Amino acid sequence: MEPVRLERHGPIAVIVVDHPPVNALSHPVRAGLLGAILEADADRGIAAIVVHGAGKNFIAGADIRELEQTPRAPLLNDVLMRLESCSKPVVAALHGAVLGGGLETALACHYRCATPDARLGLPEVKLGLLPGAGGTQRLPRLIGAKRALEMMVSGEPIGREEALALGLVDRPLPEGDPLAGAMEYARELVAQGAPPRRVREKPLPEPLPDEKFFAEFRRSLPRSARRSAAVDRIVQCVEAARSLAFEEGLALSRQLFEECRASDESAALRHLFFAERSASRSGGGSPREVRSVCVVGAGTMGSGIAAACAMHGLQLALVDREQGALESGMARLRSAVESAAKRGRLDEGGAAAVLERVTTARNLDAARDADLVIEAVYENLALKQEVFRQLDGICRPGTVLATNTSTLDVDAIASATRRPQDVLGMHFFSPAHVMRLLEIVRGRATSPDSLATALAVGKRIGKLGVVVGNCFGFVGNRMLYAYGRENQLMMLEGVPPERIDAVLEEWGMAMGPNAVGDLAGLDVGYRVRRERRDLPDDPRYFRVFDLLAELGRYGRKTGRGVYLYEGEKRERRPDPEVRELIRAEAARLGVAQREVSDAEIVERCIYALINEGARILEEGIASTAADIDVIWCNGYGFPRTRGGPMFHADRLGLTTVLDGIRRFAREQGERYWQPAPLLVRLAAEGKTFGAWRRAADAAD
Repeated sequence: MEPVRLERHGPIAVIVVDHPPVNALSHPVRAGLLGAILEADADRGIAAIVVHGAGKNFIAGADIRELEQTPRAPLLNDVLMRLESCSKPVVAALHGAVLGGGLETALACHYRCATPDARLGLPEVKLGLLPGAGGTQRLPRLIGAKRALEMMVSGEPIGREEALALGLVDRPLPEGDPLAGAMEYARELVAQGAPPRRVREKPLPEPLPDEKFFAEFRRSLPRSARRSAAVDRIVQCVEAARSLAFEEGLALSRQLFEECRASDESAALRHLFFAERSASRSGGGSPREVRSVCVVGAGTMGSGIAAACAMHGLQLALVDREQGALESGMARLRSAVESAAKRGRLDEGGAAAVLERVTTARNLDAARDADLVIEAVYENLALKQEVFRQLDGICRPGTVLATNTSTLDVDAIASATRRPQDVLGMHFFSPAHVMRLLEIVRGRATSPDSLATALAVGKRIGKLGVVVGNCFGFVGNRMLYAYGRENQLMMLEGVPPERIDAVLEEWGMAMGPNAVGDLAGLDVGYRVRRERRDLPDDPRYFRVFDLLAELGRYGRKTGRGVYLYEGEKRERRPDPEVRELIRAEAARLGVAQREVSDAEIVERCIYALINEGARILEEGIASTAADIDVIWCNGYGFPRTRGGPMFHADRLGLTTVLDGIRRFAREQGERYWQPAPLLVRLAAEGKTFGAWRRAADAAD
């Protein structure tokens, strides 16, 4: 079937875009659209045209895969200029996703009507791009520069009611099929003799923005947006809409779009777009039905997991042997539900329904009828094994038993049961009801069906599940130890912790490693290290964090950690006492103080991260380099505009990374700076981490 067809309903022509799954504007769709526009406009028996998207969406945007290719005519710009030039009224029938090129198509239509489910937005910035088919020129003319900029810079869609209030939508349609309502609207326009109404012919609404407006807008942006080349170019395009003729502004936006498309920033974001969609692979198993979940442990993590499950329709039993812990856990769960309701994610009835789905208990018998049990108790192997030993005797056959451990051996936990095929790790990230990432840890005996079940549950509760292998720390935390190790050593060498954080945050990390440590709780890592038996024989290893934890300086929760947290806002600020503690400890350990450049701070932390990632990849703990990137960008604040540590390494060039690691081996010693064999091999062959895995896939 052709992706675009022209239907005639008396004097109304309907151009139907029918290109599953989301009506993306691929080359065949653009070509079909142009042909249908020309045919309908030339037909004297046609009085009005309706543009309609078949299925659940109007048009959800471009075909992202084509961004990697040389552009092919007709370009969307040219198609939309011809659509807007039609001599008879053109009505857009909007429903579902009206995003990117889909909204630009709607803007080129003369009139717009929408059903209640319509979501309208220009999310190109999330791919390091700007709206390249007139969105930067038409949207400000229709709704004003300020709101247009906000929509394009955030990339977030708006609902139909806001679109109506802004004048982006002209007529509301009832719920259901938008086509009948759009055709009725078109007939009314014909009866009224309504002319084509071209947005490109409109001036910007008053008050006109001036240089001061744009300067203030730039200053108001968050740090990450100020660093984005795509955001800067979006602002440039809207400035052009103020001062240039429409065609000139359109030409500028196309030029800047192509600059964005060729940028490292956009390449990184497009890499993540595809990586996140391929990460959740089931491995061929069939998911078991999960209607009820039991969470064991009502602490911060357990209550967050419980909230995530209950808010997505699952029956939930929250278990903790301590009544006080249960009460605190339920208080946190209620707070999470109330917060979701305030943000509009739950209405009053929905919030009440969530709480009705939750029961509490003080013994594990509550897990008897659960389809999935998620253990979230204290990070202690013996304790977790005891919990699983009891669950093995209580739960019915086929129940999936998951541990939320962040570092411990999943096989050792599974060994406490007679059903290791049903045991796996589900490593949530805190706060569990907010953070998107979910590492799903495959044990030696974990069955494909158990993995598929965990992935399906993760997807249902809004998580991005990535299957990883079993080792200390799995992928994310194992790499975190390499990254954090260099932070610890540099502090002993005399670099203030706040400087390390500032340099890495300026480079793009969401938070520096010391701020992250305080947020997570320095006592948490301290306890994990006490459990390990494979720590290096090095008194410097994580000594700063251990020292602070031993002094009761656990971070934000105690008001003192690496930083001080005082006052109403509890904002972090450097603590001179910590500098003195570190200096004294360095003297005790015989660590010489030295000058460290900003470049060395970045390279030591990031190259250590990459080197450990290469080991993880070669060991098969991660299936692909892209999976590592997904984990680090979604769970650890690695800058998305750099695509993740392994993609960043590929863009730098693996020879550059290898040379840096060998330089640090000469300067710092070889204890921690042995280059990973895979890195050495790929650098010698002139290959990349991404290409290595693709080649391996092709050979399978």
